[in-house]
Amino acid sequence: MYEVELKVSAEHAVVRDTLKRVGASHIESVQQEDTYYDAPDREFVETDEALRIRRETTDGGTNRTAVTYKGPLVEEASKTREEAETYIEDDEAMHAVLTGLGYEAAATVTKTRERYTLDDCTVTLDTVEGVGEFVEVERDAKDTEQALSAARADTIDVLEQLGLDHDDQIRTSYLDLLLSEGDSS
Repeated sequence: MYEVELKVSAEHAVVRDTLKRVGASHIESVQQEDTYYDAPDREFVETDEALRIRRETTDGGTNRTAVTYKGPLVEEASKTREEAETYIEDDEAMHAVLTGLGYEAAATVTKTRERYTLDDCTVTLDTVEGVGEFVEVERDAKDTEQALSAARADTIDVLEQLGLDHDDQIRTSYLDLLLSEGDSS
C-alpha cells in the first residue's frame, strides 16, 4: 500500500474554521511520540527510509503502539511512499528486538494531532514540538499509476478546499525538520 500525502505549514485556527464550513468530520485528537531508528547496515537519511515505533494516546485515553516502515519517496508531486505498519502490544519488547538486531534509537518526534475526514481523505492538524503547525492531507492508494494519480488529485482538491496551496507543500519529514532546527540552534 502507498500513502499519498501533501503537507503544508498553516495556522490551525483558520483551517479549523474552514474544516467546519466544508463539512469535515472530526475523528479524534491524539498525542504521539515517534522514536526513529537507524539501521546497522545503511543510513536511512541517505536512502530516504524510516523505521519508527509510534506511541499514541487518544483523547479518549486509549493507548496504541505501532511499528512503521516507510520507503523512499516515489515522486516529486507529493510525499508518496510505500508504507507498512502494524500495531503491537509491547513497545519495550519491540524496542529490545530492534536494538538486539543492531538498530539504534536516533531521535524522537512529539506531536499533537487532530484528525478529520473530508472527501475520502484524512486531514490532520499537527502541532510538532520544536517545529510548528502543519496540515497534512493523505489518502492510501494501491500500487498503480492510475490509483496514485487519483489519490494525488483528491489530496490536492481537499487542500484547495481548505484554502491551502499544494505548491507550498513540504516534502521533508518532521524528523528532518526537527533535526534541521537543532542544527540551526
